[in-house]
Amino acid sequence: MELHSLEVRQKALSMLRGGTRNAEVARHLNVPLGTVSYWKHKDRAQRGECPGSHDPRCPRCDDTPLDEPAYAYLLGLYLGDGHISQYSGHRVPNLMITCDDKWPGLMALAEQAMGLVFPSNRVCRVRKVGCHNVKVYSMHLTCLFPQHGPGKKHERRIVLEEWQREIVDAHPWAFVRGLIHSDGCRVTNWTVRNGKRYEYPRYFFTNKSDDIRRLCTDTLTRLGVRWTVLARGSDPFNISIARKESVALMDAHVGPKY
Repeated sequence: MELHSLEVRQKALSMLRGGTRNAEVARHLNVPLGTVSYWKHKDRAQRGECPGSHDPRCPRCDDTPLDEPAYAYLLGLYLGDGHISQYSGHRVPNLMITCDDKWPGLMALAEQAMGLVFPSNRVCRVRKVGCHNVKVYSMHLTCLFPQHGPGKKHERRIVLEEWQREIVDAHPWAFVRGLIHSDGCRVTNWTVRNGKRYEYPRYFFTNKSDDIRRLCTDTLTRLGVRWTVLARGSDPFNISIARKESVALMDAHVGPKY
């Protein structure tokens, strides 16, 4: 197999990134077309581009626009039940949100938010038993989600950076919606008073991370939503919203999963 110098490869990549077609690069540099295609594939994979994408962008690296409402929602999904991983077979990390098949609407919202936050990357669904993993691959995931790190989220500090806090402050309901859609629910409780059964709705958010629960409750407080801690045993993992006025606010801006 013929070896090509680093100078030739860099010239080829420069031409490819500039939009020159593979065949033209191959003819110009006298390099086999298959080699040029391989160089292009490896270069795009290392830069986090999905097939068919020509404009990988990152609001943190390039100052490109960021859809802030979509990002606030996706941040809530990530902090609740999402994670970033990089398998040995892939050079590019992926953000994955696991969605139960009972909630096709939630799955569609997660997919839409990923597409708006990463408009140059293809979003995909991976079927699992009883659920789908909604995924996007990008080399810029940790730029937009600096809370990523080794180990489980509830075992490390979770603190928003100043630019993230500004987005959450500007779009608090989108952030709360993401948290509830990932690690929360709307249920109907009942009680008996004077021999009569009464039903009432309430919202729950359950997460083992003290920091993530605090992000949730601080945002709820700013929105005027009254909440309480409902512990199971000695574990205060459950945030409950049951007061009528607060539930009405949640129904208007969050609503049940669907």
